[in-house]
Amino acid sequence: MTEKIKMLNPLVEMDGDEMTRIIWQMIKDILLVPYIELKTEYYDLGLEQRNRTEDKVTEEAAWAIKKHRVGVKCATITANADRVKEYNLKQMWKSPNGTIRAILDGTVFRAPIVVDSIKPVVKTWKKPITIARHAYGDVYRNVEYKVPGRGKAELVFTGENGETVRQTIHDFAGAGVILGMHNTADSITSFARACFNYALDQRQDLWFATKDTISKQYDHTFKDIFQQLYDSEYKAKFAAANIEYFYTLIDDAVARIMRSEGGVIWACKNYDGDVMSDMVSSAFGSLAMMTSVLVSPDGCYEYEAAHGTVQRHYYKYLKGEQTSTNPVATVFAWSGALRKRGEIDGITALADFAAKLEKASIRTIDAGIMTADLAGLSAVSEKRVVHTEEFLREVNERLVKLL
Repeated sequence: MTEKIKMLNPLVEMDGDEMTRIIWQMIKDILLVPYIELKTEYYDLGLEQRNRTEDKVTEEAAWAIKKHRVGVKCATITANADRVKEYNLKQMWKSPNGTIRAILDGTVFRAPIVVDSIKPVVKTWKKPITIARHAYGDVYRNVEYKVPGRGKAELVFTGENGETVRQTIHDFAGAGVILGMHNTADSITSFARACFNYALDQRQDLWFATKDTISKQYDHTFKDIFQQLYDSEYKAKFAAANIEYFYTLIDDAVARIMRSEGGVIWACKNYDGDVMSDMVSSAFGSLAMMTSVLVSPDGCYEYEAAHGTVQRHYYKYLKGEQTSTNPVATVFAWSGALRKRGEIDGITALADFAAKLEKASIRTIDAGIMTADLAGLSAVSEKRVVHTEEFLREVNERLVKLL
């Protein structure tokens, strides 16, 4: 065996939950450790550890990414009422992704992993569609209150000079619920700038969509900031690159995207991007075939899979049953982080290894060897459905040949 690739600086490694946590270790054991002297700064973001540390471990991981510039994250549980009971949590901890995004002030770019033998469900789509998801605020930094009975809910803002502005939200005749959310002009500007820069880098059209006809101040502020920045800094650059920026309503964007051939960047607010990236990934093949990278304004990168922790498969795994869980997006999270680490540190061998790992994964699927989620979508005539570990070992066989 050739000498292992050495790393100069660590990746920030963030472990996760349930089936993806099991797959995380498999990927390291089968595809990474045999070839790389893997150097990571490890943080356990499993729900039990987040609960023990009162979620301080998530914040520590985010600050470590700011220090080391590159991180790779396993899928994690975002707690709901059922999870609070299941894990006996101290409270319903916030989304780890939301916490990390807020600290890094980055933008999430999600794109499907395109395989020749798997055609998109939407027949007009010929090229990948990248979802640019705002990385701060909205429902991920919300304040909620369960209204017990009659009363008046107010929105109150107290200025620096002590002046107070009050608006009635609703006069409750009975029980209900209130949601308060916010965003900042600085964060929206960073989001817009990241989207314009990424569109120029990729030489792809940029779409931005909100619902400003209903949300005439909140959503309209996003629209205005995008337009002001485009007019003042990017209009001429877009013209020179022969690409287009335009704004449209979110419902119109959905209709347009379904008729398009793809090859565009679709910028969305935080929650919209969360939902639409799942729609795009499913239509291209599988939720497990979607890359995700968080890019901060100061040049930090955090790679992860765009899907969840695959709870149903985890319960089967605990019973000793084999699962055919698709690990490709998690493999690409590692390859993306390793490539970026190699680029930043000038380690060509590390970046080359990442590219070959991705190629080996795609070749395995095109050869007809795949997990169950892809079997019904693949155009390959002879298919072999395999369990997760077997798939990773098949990828490894092709990786060895490429290396």
